[in-house]
Amino acid sequence: MTVSLEQVEIPDPREDEIIVRVEASPINPSDLALLRGPADLASFTQLGTADAPLLSCSVPAVRLASVRGRLGQSLPIGNEGAGTVVAAGPGAAGLEGRRVGMFGGAMYADYRRLSSRDVIPLPDGASAADGASMFINPLTALGFVETARNEGHTAIVHTAAASNLGQMLQKICLVDNIPLINIVRSQAQVEILRGIGAVHVLNSADDDFTPRLAALIEQTGATIAFDAIGGGMLGSDILQAMEQASVQRMTEYNRYGSETFKHLYLYGALDLKPTTLNRLTFGFEWSVSGWLLFHFLRKAGSQVEDRLRKRVADELTTTFASHYTRTVGLAEALQPDLLRAYARLATGEKFLIDPTRG
Repeated sequence: MTVSLEQVEIPDPREDEIIVRVEASPINPSDLALLRGPADLASFTQLGTADAPLLSCSVPAVRLASVRGRLGQSLPIGNEGAGTVVAAGPGAAGLEGRRVGMFGGAMYADYRRLSSRDVIPLPDGASAADGASMFINPLTALGFVETARNEGHTAIVHTAAASNLGQMLQKICLVDNIPLINIVRSQAQVEILRGIGAVHVLNSADDDFTPRLAALIEQTGATIAFDAIGGGMLGSDILQAMEQASVQRMTEYNRYGSETFKHLYLYGALDLKPTTLNRLTFGFEWSVSGWLLFHFLRKAGSQVEDRLRKRVADELTTTFASHYTRTVGLAEALQPDLLRAYARLATGEKFLIDPTRG
């Protein structure tokens, strides 16, 4: 497997298309999943030059099946970004010269040609960095709340909750008065969430994590969870705690468990181990499924998407503000040591690519 920078031709924009000079694009987990795939991070080596960087890496044999469908393909990376419109078709002429946030893939590039539908003009005074992350994390956080409401849930559990996305979700839930149980992996992450007003925060490394989780679920009535970890037993533990809370409210024994529906959504894979479910501990009224922003938006429809986009634009520098610890150029992003640094996905470390740096 190789990662490289390639020269490509960009045709003139058609009727409702624009060409944007990309000035900022974040490195999100979804981008990393495409950039590195299941490759061994330690295997990344530099083969190219400073002007034409080329990385080579190996994929462990046990992981090859997961990427067999992409063998032989060159796949552009970068789900979202922001920049300045430098050319526009007749139907989008009003956007020329405007700074916009954009969504649609292939953003790790100097220029991006796309439909005017896939951009949002940034508010006056907003920088490209302000608008670079205005789609994936904000719309995902809003999508979680929308999903919970549509399915009749009144409280939410979220894992890896101190992430950029997790902090946005917490801010939304505070404003919208939705109880949220945040699960993190360190005391430092607990403090991050406490600092933005979180009420319910649990450290999964604590000895009393399991009973405290059950107590908080009983207190809030949470019956839906969004899990960014994916692998291991955490999702199963959450469903078990939900069932325990529901059983305590039952007035008579039922060998099939409670009739309270519990839903666990897996939306990330920070842990690449298999997801393990101890299904005998949470009855029969439950479901485990995947959650992906693109699928959610397609099912929700354009009216819902437009409403959510408007909220993001209105609260861009407050609820949906993103903070970056380092900005790098396109070529710099292909330095092996730097790639290993941003691939750690450490809480509090978010990288931004600025293609204008070269």
